[in-house]
Amino acid sequence: MPRRNLSKYRAMWLFVIFDLPVKEKRQRRDYARFRKALLAEGFSMLQFSVYARYCPSEEASIAYRRRVQLILPPKGEVRLLSLTDRQFAKMQVFQAKTRTSAEKPPDQLLLF
Repeated sequence: MPRRNLSKYRAMWLFVIFDLPVKEKRQRRDYARFRKALLAEGFSMLQFSVYARYCPSEEASIAYRRRVQLILPPKGEVRLLSLTDRQFAKMQVFQAKTRTSAEKPPDQLLLF
């Protein structure tokens, strides 16, 4: 199958950044449900409470924003942020003092 070359300016990374209360049992359950729902939607954990998902277009990013809004927990703060793949690639990542590379976008196949 032919590989589709996606523009680094068109493809997006959608970030979900959140602070949720976890003092009570119900709050911990809401946190766990939200986290599991993000994983089920294809998001990956970049850091604690920071999840990201690659979207091949801004339209897909908007669709996933809507899906995240449907699973928001009743309390806490959630932020949604979109970056182009080009902007994401400029991110500097360090583990301790060692620089590592940022996540790579998944391979996309053109299916017709």
